Amino acid sequence: MPIDRSSSNATPTHVAVVGNALPRRCGLATFTSDTVAALRARFPDMVVDHYAMDDGTGVAYPADIRTIDAGDVAAYREAAGIIEASGAQAIWLQHEFGIFGGDAGAHVLTLAERSTLPLIVTLHTVLAQPSPAERHVMDRLLRRASHLIVMAESARATLRDAYGVADARISVIPHGVPDRAYVDPAGVKSRFGLDGRKVVMTFGLLGPDKGLGDVIAAMPAIVAAEPSALYVVIGATHPNLLREQGEAYRESLQRLAAERGVADHVRFVDTFLDQEDLLDWLEVADVYATPYLNLAQITSGTLSYAVALGKPVVSTPYRHAAEILADDRGVLVPPRDPAAQAAAIGRLLADDAARAAMAARAYGFGRTMLWPTNAERAMAIAGRAIAAAKRQIPAARDRRAALAADFGALRRMTDDTGLLQHGIFSVPDRDHGYCVDDNARALILMCRAATAGLADGDEIARLSSVYAAFVQHAWNPDRRLFRNFMGFDRQWRESEGSEDSNGRTLWALGTAAAQGHDRATRDWAIHLFDHAIALAERLGSPRAQAFAGLGAAEVLAAHPGHAAARAALEATGDLLHRLLVAARRPDWAWFEAVLAYDNARLPEALIRAGQVLDRPEFTACGLETLAWIREQQTNAAGAFRPVGTDSFGRAYAAPLPFDQQPLEAQAMIDACLAAHAATGDAGWVEGARQAYGWFVGENDLGLSLVERQGGGCHDGLMPHGVNRNQGAESILALQLANVAISALSFEDRAATTTRDAA
Repeated sequence: MPIDRSSSNATPTHVAVVGNALPRRCGLATFTSDTVAALRARFPDMVVDHYAMDDGTGVAYPADIRTIDAGDVAAYREAAGIIEASGAQAIWLQHEFGIFGGDAGAHVLTLAERSTLPLIVTLHTVLAQPSPAERHVMDRLLRRASHLIVMAESARATLRDAYGVADARISVIPHGVPDRAYVDPAGVKSRFGLDGRKVVMTFGLLGPDKGLGDVIAAMPAIVAAEPSALYVVIGATHPNLLREQGEAYRESLQRLAAERGVADHVRFVDTFLDQEDLLDWLEVADVYATPYLNLAQITSGTLSYAVALGKPVVSTPYRHAAEILADDRGVLVPPRDPAAQAAAIGRLLADDAARAAMAARAYGFGRTMLWPTNAERAMAIAGRAIAAAKRQIPAARDRRAALAADFGALRRMTDDTGLLQHGIFSVPDRDHGYCVDDNARALILMCRAATAGLADGDEIARLSSVYAAFVQHAWNPDRRLFRNFMGFDRQWRESEGSEDSNGRTLWALGTAAAQGHDRATRDWAIHLFDHAIALAERLGSPRAQAFAGLGAAEVLAAHPGHAAARAALEATGDLLHRLLVAARRPDWAWFEAVLAYDNARLPEALIRAGQVLDRPEFTACGLETLAWIREQQTNAAGAFRPVGTDSFGRAYAAPLPFDQQPLEAQAMIDACLAAHAATGDAGWVEGARQAYGWFVGENDLGLSLVERQGGGCHDGLMPHGVNRNQGAESILALQLANVAISALSFEDRAATTTRDAA
């Protein structure tokens, strides 16, 4: 069954917040860290995971912050899988173009689109006239988002008018602010040695777009009217500007103050203050100034903090300021106009009563933006998104209703030469030709279907002949190895195939030798097996060895005295046993430091080796590792979750969920049935049925991968749906699974009939 991430619109119990983090010096780092702190304080029982973009500048983050390499697109893919596997119910993304890697921050789309979780996006910038790259990123992000949060009504209007987003998908939640009691500036100035001064203040990272030079240019007129006036500029130079130009911008401001004769009336506090120290400084201000030049700016944390502490504000009319300073909570002046700055600031400094009244209006409005309130509003949105996502997951079909073997799709993919590799949707793709891997799997299917009596004998005979002929033609007697890839022109693309393809072909030959539909097929198979078995000694890959071992086990079932098969199977068991001893850890009962594809074939080979060779240590090892990999491949709701392809190559790491491939489910079915045959434990039958359920919709998305009329199977389960192509590997995985589960159901019915008769 699909994961039950929420039963109602209740507050989530686990969310992942993605953005920046302190101690990185930028406004988004402060915002994201404050957001996480607010969530944890307001909802102490909620698990809040904090993921921060790492720009490679050497910032040392706290241990509880999980970093994502901003410039590495693979890191975003991995992060999506980690979040998905963590149990998080939703992702809350703080989006700003400049913090993510790729053109216009496109790498973040990988994280967003590789996760199935509801995605809440707070947009810190909404551009009315984006570049083509920015528009591309925004359009894809908007399509993926479950809900959007902006901090100003004007941003909502831009999303609606410029991007076509429905109002219902947008919420306005203002920038969060801390809760501090109002303080009269006169009472706290002594802490900073500012008694008797009228203080104008700006804080934040320094950069040319802040317009600070306009206030400095206004200071001569301000000082003329109020000789005690002091302009305090708090903040370090923006790290990006510092890397490119050093302190040239700050030095230019200092020169400007000296040139205008107000050097003693301008003070720079060149540091990045923590929040409490910053708020202490902010309490000192009589007037706060934000002379920003970018009038499209929709968010200003510094402005929000100033209003929250009850500061009268003089600002240029950028979008956030125009909204937050409405109703006489501040004064708006034109950009690049020092005279207007001087007049507005001068009036406020001169009129104590007007300044106090404006401070009261600002402080009152600031109470509506407190962090706890914002956290509640955001989690209400997340709760609705989680509930909506759950309603969209269709109910899974009964996993115990095995489908009949159906070779329609297989016939579609097979011509006189062999089985074609790939399909474009359900149409065979001739451009990629054939491979011995798939023809060997197809031969195994024919043999198993013949043994189980689950298909028409004439059809099995015809298809078996095609696949056997392809395998025979793949044999290269000069190299004593099998070729793998053949073009549609019937020309081999190589003189020898991969280790896996050679091991899998030995497996097919062993199966045909034991279970071929007629004597002639069995005789051919053992003849070629005898010629090829020596190649098993050249296989170094654990999976290739496992495939060869499975073939050897089949041969020994039909020919118990076959010395070469026994030697190959013993070598497989010994190798896997040694690998487990070398790689295992207390929490890692596996043969390698990484997980890959066809995982369950390794313990299956050990179990079958243990049974055939009477080596109990092999059986025990196989059962232990199968139990471990089964646990790794079970989701929170108890459904089968194949190791995703995103997991490959991650040493000693929990598997990531996507993309999921049919091959894994079919391998688990076979391995569990081998374990049941070895132990009689019905729990392994349940494991096989659990893996079979994945095909018919009992999976993370509640989606069936099966084409119920024709026997087709989609190529995989991706974060937002199925891969609708139908290749040979997927079709074969489904049909092999159908044969196995149908045979199992037949055995169940036979056992029931026997018990009833008794």
